[in-house]
Amino acid sequence: MFEAALTAGICSAGGVALLAGVMPTPAIAYLAREHKTSAGIVISASHNPFHDNGIKFFGGDGYKLPDAVEDELESLVRGLQSGDHEARPTGKEIGVVEYRDDLLNQYIDYVVSTCTERFDGMKIVLDCANGAAYEAMPKVLRRLGADVKVIHALPNGVNINDGCGSTHLDSLRRTVLECGADIGIAHDGDADRCLCIDETGTLIDGDHILVVCAAEMMRMGHLPHKTVVTTVMANIGFHKAIAALGGRVEVTAVGDRYVLEAMRRSGYTIGGEQSGHIIFAEHATTGDGLVTALQVLSALHRSGKKASELNAMMTTYPQLLVNVHVKSKEGWEKNPAICDAIAEGKRILGSEGRVLVRPSGTEPLIRVMAEGTDQKQLEKVCAAIADVVKREQGEG
Repeated sequence: MFEAALTAGICSAGGVALLAGVMPTPAIAYLAREHKTSAGIVISASHNPFHDNGIKFFGGDGYKLPDAVEDELESLVRGLQSGDHEARPTGKEIGVVEYRDDLLNQYIDYVVSTCTERFDGMKIVLDCANGAAYEAMPKVLRRLGADVKVIHALPNGVNINDGCGSTHLDSLRRTVLECGADIGIAHDGDADRCLCIDETGTLIDGDHILVVCAAEMMRMGHLPHKTVVTTVMANIGFHKAIAALGGRVEVTAVGDRYVLEAMRRSGYTIGGEQSGHIIFAEHATTGDGLVTALQVLSALHRSGKKASELNAMMTTYPQLLVNVHVKSKEGWEKNPAICDAIAEGKRILGSEGRVLVRPSGTEPLIRVMAEGTDQKQLEKVCAAIADVVKREQGEG
């Protein structure tokens, strides 16, 4: 229904709609750039359940649209809904629909071309989240010689991200251990994320992936200014690991678009988030879970080490995140009681810990995060701040 409505809208304005079928979100970014289109559009809810949905836009250059452009689009949509806007298709031109079943293979070829290694003899478990990577990633890995066991690659329209993929790693961990695999790879539903499981069943999250790949890029002389870009959510252990490598970290607000903006502004080549959104500027204009997986596998192959040894390059500090449901997210950052509670939490944790409080961008939540060396101390700090937030903002 979404696809039909979008196609009708494009054609009513005289546009050409290239229908690519089911494929990873980053594939559309690549294809928009490669085919010099006006835009790329993805129908996706990313890592969310099937009953959620949304639309992602890319410009013809393969980059996400700037905030100002997205705000303008939303304003136009609201205007059409309320009848306040007169900009509608005139019907003077007739659009064209092209069904392009060749586009996925073009993307697969491109992903393979980003990798200089072969993985013959490497045993990999791949979790496709019953999502958009189900066809592309098994083909990519097998073309590169890997011995691949694929799980959760039978999408039926309702099982995407359902107990699988990068947000539900238990089955991947179990399969890696049962098979004696060298590594496990998990994507989310639209395959712009990648997380891994090492051969011992331990998580390799986005922070660890950034450390592993940055170390390899530094070794090869491919890390400008020895700098990695990440967000305020990155673990303290990440900052310590990059410093130990002789590198530096640039920190942005939460969101891969802000990571990418910093990368483009300063010419940095790698950045990402703990959640597994990793951007390799030499290969992609957005987070690409397939490209990320190949970069991790390449670092693993070249090192001759086990995945757990690479994972040990970073020690993760205990981190606790509490989501506080509130009636209002307005004004919390200037609320004296909340500010005092945050300051007290920071005092308790000291120089070896930190506190971060921020509102959710999409839900009536205020998130309270604390990091440090003592789990019980983190629980105490988060609970104290959360209680004040509930009292001051109203419990939702």
